[in-house]
Amino acid sequence: MGRAIWDFFHNENPVDLQTETSISELDELPVDYLFRDFDGMNKIEQKALKLANGKVLDIGAGAGSHSLYLQNEKNLDVTALDISPKSIKVCQLRGIKKAVAENMLQFSEGNFDTILLLMNGTGIFQSLNVIDIYLNKLHSLLNKNGQILIDSTDILYMFDQDEDGGVYIPADGYYGELDYTVHYKGESEEPIKWLYLDFDTLKNAAEHNGFKIEKVLQDEDSYLARLTRKS
Repeated sequence: MGRAIWDFFHNENPVDLQTETSISELDELPVDYLFRDFDGMNKIEQKALKLANGKVLDIGAGAGSHSLYLQNEKNLDVTALDISPKSIKVCQLRGIKKAVAENMLQFSEGNFDTILLLMNGTGIFQSLNVIDIYLNKLHSLLNKNGQILIDSTDILYMFDQDEDGGVYIPADGYYGELDYTVHYKGESEEPIKWLYLDFDTLKNAAEHNGFKIEKVLQDEDSYLARLTRKS
């Protein structure tokens, strides 16, 4: 994805990304969508950006569209964080003042009033087996009165139903744990673990790791949640 972002920004023959998961076929992801402005964002993203305040950490920043809006339109102190060096370089070239290429688990540059994880922000947690590691890290990065704004989708609708409304889901593990693969210009990255969480499962995990949680917005099967520290 970083390479696609780089090619699009530099006009080096970009093509659309293709994505697939362990339960879905190939799907097109237009590269220009990663460069959308506020008006091109969905309701959940717009709501999260309106709620963001103070010192902000944008995790999984990609091409930096969320960070740019918060920095330029709301005059907030924003750090864009992404694991992709090429994505972060593009963030810098687009004018983001603070941009860091690093895994969030290794990131330790201060504490924040708002932490954003958008575009299925729970995906970064990978699986329920390691979600506590990520939530503990987020807890350590958050100021005492800060907030985490995170979105996800309950993908139960993607599974077959029987005549009585029952859903056929895998017996080995949580149904939202998927393998996610990105293809670009004939090359494919190794599949990564990606986690889609229903709200109740996120709520249980968050409360277990020292957070209070509320659902801020529901949009069809997707939602925006706000986490704050219990103490």
